[in-house]
Amino acid sequence: MRFVLSPALKDHILFSMEDQQDIFFVDTRQGMVIREEEAEDPNEKDSDGTERYISLPEWDSSDGYRLMEQFTAAFKNPLIRRELEAALDRSRGVFRAFKNVLSAHPEAEKLWYAHKEKGMVSVITLWYNALREEWGLDSIGSEPEEVDDLVLEDFRFRPLTEDDRADAEKLHRLCVKELELPEKTFPFPAPFPGSCQLAAESSGGAFAAQISAAREGGLVRIELLEVNPEYRGLGLGKKLLSRFLELLDADGDFRVVLELPAASDVFAAALRREKFTPVLSTWRRVSRDN
Repeated sequence: MRFVLSPALKDHILFSMEDQQDIFFVDTRQGMVIREEEAEDPNEKDSDGTERYISLPEWDSSDGYRLMEQFTAAFKNPLIRRELEAALDRSRGVFRAFKNVLSAHPEAEKLWYAHKEKGMVSVITLWYNALREEWGLDSIGSEPEEVDDLVLEDFRFRPLTEDDRADAEKLHRLCVKELELPEKTFPFPAPFPGSCQLAAESSGGAFAAQISAAREGGLVRIELLEVNPEYRGLGLGKKLLSRFLELLDADGDFRVVLELPAASDVFAAALRREKFTPVLSTWRRVSRDN
């Protein structure tokens, strides 16, 4: 018997696929998932000759491990990616170690669950389309997955305060050190806090990122845009810049200038989306003594 893959049924199939202890079927007559022992006769057929009970898509621990490998390889934050790789390299307790790493990084954990669900839904869609082909029906398409803002919605964007000084200075020193340039090349903004500064705070209250600018008449010069290494690769810097520009637009018309370090060319795409255009390339030679 044909059945409709409703959202509720899909969720039930997802949940049951991860149960490695029991065997499950879709009862096409009732449109629900049941355990093998609940089936009146696992080989029962309907009046049209089709099976009443259909086995769920195959899914075992090796499929779950493959998803973990895919997620780890594509994860953009190098610090967390190395921790995940170490978990996968263990000889035993891999799944528990992987879960422990993610539990220490809630933002990464949320992305993992989205990635995992997307992978399993893809398997369900292929399985259901194979059935529809047998029924002489057209295939259904995959539902688009919007995960870009999945993590970012948990961050809070707020003005910097004097209480943020220690965290802000620590993050700035770290970022300047990563550029291998003297700190005087990118000085910490003064005054602090200023009128054109925003911070990004994680759901747990951690200082995650900052943006600071100086306003001179109709010109706004962004002096720094920095993200804590733990929160990189999530699009947080782009989101912080976008929120900052929204506030500027609401306050009036300004010309915004940002000097982008050469090592940050990847961020240029985000600037173009915000209508920035490159106008000047600055070349600087720093002696070893400086």
